[in-house]
This record gives sequence, structure tokens and C-alpha cells, in this order.
Amino acid sequence: FPVRGLISFILILLSLFVVGAMGGKYSKEMNEQNASDKNNDQVEFRIAKLNQVWEKAIRMQLAPVRLSELHSDLKIQEKDELQWKKLKAEGMDEDGEREAKLRRNFNFILAKYGMDGKKDTRTLDSNRLKDHDVKEGDTFDDPKLDKLWNKAKTSGKFSDEELQALQREFQHHKDKINEYNIVMDTVSRTEEIHKNVISPLEGDMKEHVLHQKHTDLKQRMRNLDQGFERLRKITHEGYSADSEFKEPRVIELWEMAKRSNLSEDELDSLKEELRHFETKVEKHQHYQEQLELSHQKLKHVEALGDKDHIMRNKEKYNTLAEKAREMGYKMKKHLQDLTNKISRNGLQHNEL
Repeated sequence: FPVRGLISFILILLSLFVVGAMGGKYSKEMNEQNASDKNNDQVEFRIAKLNQVWEKAIRMQLAPVRLSELHSDLKIQEKDELQWKKLKAEGMDEDGEREAKLRRNFNFILAKYGMDGKKDTRTLDSNRLKDHDVKEGDTFDDPKLDKLWNKAKTSGKFSDEELQALQREFQHHKDKINEYNIVMDTVSRTEEIHKNVISPLEGDMKEHVLHQKHTDLKQRMRNLDQGFERLRKITHEGYSADSEFKEPRVIELWEMAKRSNLSEDELDSLKEELRHFETKVEKHQHYQEQLELSHQKLKHVEALGDKDHIMRNKEKYNTLAEKAREMGYKMKKHLQDLTNKISRNGLQHNEL
């Protein structure tokens, strides 16, 4: 009997040990550690939640260019979050301002790519500033933009190359409208949460977040007004002979810089840097176009079923996808640096 009791006692200890080990295995800390221990071919990002977003995007089968854009955005988010963790370890960001901005940026990425749980009711292609029936010939799903674009196309003021550049500006403006709608949607949701707050302290915190979101929303609306006014002016007058740039994001930065309090020497220096940046934007756009063409060709050869042909095209597609992601990150990082540089001279700027 004593021997049986001893055996039972040992079995109980072993079972407790196994349960404890399993608990450790499936704890949050162990999961994050396991994610970091996987080889680089399996894990794209050093932060678990970013990997989860990336894996979900692949399951959603986002279009290749969209997937490439998401990868660049997540890389920027990763860089900013790792930098914040280092600052926090050094005792900085005591007010949590940087952390709140990172959270806003992450939520913005989720919404931008339809992964915030709202994609059934609000997609990127919807437009809450739109209040009209879509007609044949509509290009930008916005009555003011479509009217202006049709006027530009039939005006005879633009060469084919200028018309392509103008179309990119119109598309950029449409993207800005979509971003505005995403921010407006998150503000609406934050206000709903704010109404249900019980704790006064929690209420103060949410009031602060809400104020920041409203400030961002107002700035985005000002940018939209300024951007539309530029499109209206170009449509009526055509491109001037001394137009500095042709890429929309570069033009936007240059317009911001001219409205700042930069000196003439600083503007000249920035202009040169923007020229280099424009080359980077054009190169990234070229890789995106090649990626899309490569994807279409891959789908075509997959339908034919030639395994060797499929393998060669898949390798080419994967190489282009990797290059597009790399160029996208460098371009967005440079955009972030330039925007911050201009912003430090008395300008507010948009995230992402």
C-alpha cells in the first residue's frame, strides 16, 4: 500500500509538470519567442502581430501590387515600433504619445487593406464623399473628379505624357479621399466608444485621443481642398513650362515645402533631394508595373500546365515581388523622412 501511494504521488507530480510545461509552451511570451526562433524564410517580421497581418493578407489573396504595398507599410511600422521599444526602455515616451501614434498607424494599415473587420461595409473602393450614381465613363468614383478629368481629357491642352502624369495626380487625390474616409470612420468608432466610458480618467484619455483624430481629420481635409484646387488650376491652365516635378507625392511635398518657413537656400537643397526622391518613386512604380505583368503571365502559364514553364515564371515573379517590396520600403522610408523634415519647419503632416 505505501508503494502504491508513492507511485500515485509521483504520477501526480509528473502530470503537474506536464501541465505546467504546456502552459508555458502556449503562453503569449513563448508564442512570441517561437515566432522569433523560426527561420527568416518563414517569418517576414520581428513583431508577432505584423506577421499575423501579413499571413492574413496572403490568405485573403490580395493583388500582388497591394500585397507589395502592405509589405512596405508593415516594414515601416516594424521600424517605428522597434525604435519606440528602445526609447521606452530608456525611459522616454512617458506620456504615451508615441505609443498612441503607433497604435493609430497600425489601425490605419488594417483599415487601408480591409483587415479591420469593416471590409463588408466599407471597402477601399467606396467613397463616403460620393453621393451620386456611378455612370459609364466614371473613372474616379467622385463627381467632381470625374467632371474635371473629362474636361482635362477633351481640352487639348495636354500631350499624352502630360495626360498620364495628370491621371496619376487624379488617382493620388482619389487615394487621399479614401484615406480621409478611413480616418473619419475610425473617429466615428472612437466617439461611440467614448460615449460608453465610465471611469473619469479613462474618459480624459479617450478625449485626448479623439482630439488628435479630429485634428488629423481637419488636416487631411485641408490637404484635400488644396489638392483639388491644384487639379482644378492645372485643368484650366495646363502644366506650366517650369513645372518642377511630375510625380504626385513629390509635387505634394514640394507644395508643402513652399508653404513652410524654409529659407531659399533650404528650398534649393530640398528641391535637389526631391529630384532624387522622384527617381526613386518612378523606379518603384516601374517594378510595380512589371510585377503586375509578371503575375498575369504566371496565371496564363499555370493555365497551360507546363511545369518547367510555370517554375521559371514563378521564380521571375518571386524575384520581382521581392524587388518591389524592397523598393517600396526604401521609397516610403524616404517619404517619411522628407515629410518629417518639412514638418519640423512649422507644418503638420499626415501619417503614412
